Amino acid sequence: MAKILIDLERLRYPNSGIANVFRNLAKGLQENNSKFEISFFGDKEQLEKFGSTAKCVFWSKTHRFFERFSGEFDLIHVSHQLSSYFHRNYKNTIKVVTLHDLNFLHENLTESKKRRMLGKVKNNVKNADYIVCISEYAKQNLIQNKDLFTLNKLKDIVVIHNGIHLPENREYLLGKYSFLKNKKYILNIGVLFNKKNQLTLVEMLPYIEDDLVLIASDEKQPYADEVRDRIKELNLEHRVHFLKNLSEEEKYAVIQHCDAMCHPSIAEGFGIPPIEAMAFGKPVFLSQYTSLPEIGGDKAFYFDNFEPKEMADLFKEKMTLYNAHKEELSREIKNWTKQYSYTEMSNNYLRFYEKVLGRS
Repeated sequence: MAKILIDLERLRYPNSGIANVFRNLAKGLQENNSKFEISFFGDKEQLEKFGSTAKCVFWSKTHRFFERFSGEFDLIHVSHQLSSYFHRNYKNTIKVVTLHDLNFLHENLTESKKRRMLGKVKNNVKNADYIVCISEYAKQNLIQNKDLFTLNKLKDIVVIHNGIHLPENREYLLGKYSFLKNKKYILNIGVLFNKKNQLTLVEMLPYIEDDLVLIASDEKQPYADEVRDRIKELNLEHRVHFLKNLSEEEKYAVIQHCDAMCHPSIAEGFGIPPIEAMAFGKPVFLSQYTSLPEIGGDKAFYFDNFEPKEMADLFKEKMTLYNAHKEELSREIKNWTKQYSYTEMSNNYLRFYEKVLGRS
């Protein structure tokens, strides 16, 4: 059996969206792999949750500078382009890097931060044999910016979409968030950050009936303060609800009880929260930027611009359409998400591993 090492070091940030993707990848690989000896690299506490049968190499800070074990594997899959590990030039090991996005090139960041992030990506891809992008958008963005990188060994760039553990067909419990049960609200999930663009939803709120629920695993300044200041200016304190540290059950419950998901992000490599909402058959409103039109397809609605009144008018128009054909549209939206299941993702990776290892 070929030996494969999956780098899941980013599980050290367990509440992030990317950690959820990695847990789903590991789950799918454990369930569907029969051809490879797979080991996971990452935080001891997080990897032990995979069960006693999982083969693990536990992360240490020193591995960034020195490790002896990686050359023993036939293939190493670095699952995030900002990883600080496994940068060396392997002679007998195939290196695969998953590239989630190059959004930092287009964001309003300091030049020094852009250089640091670009340097990390450069270190990861310079000796990569293959790059896997999580969306066609991310692939095209990489190709357009290929001149920024030295790609010493690159043989191919492919697309494998992220996958989620699709929720079961049951009622989820709101728990301590039960105050939302009888409220009409729109939902946004993501770091409170200017590229996620939550401020536009706050400014839309005076023109619609729904409250706004923001689930944020983290927040960035000064944007978070700008959002809170605008809420006060518009006297919306009683209509905007900030939630954090939700369990998976609670998150699904908040999605299940919402009227719609609104995700006006201007920079996404993929976009997990909209897919999670669509898995419940919920109407989803997206921006027309980066990967979101690819992920939402014709099953999502799209804001034409971020002018508050126009956003509200589109929201009300499309919600009227959705509610008039709720059963049919909800079923179509749910069916769309099946292509983004964690089993689809893991099986696509397994087929990819077989191909590059010459085992297909």
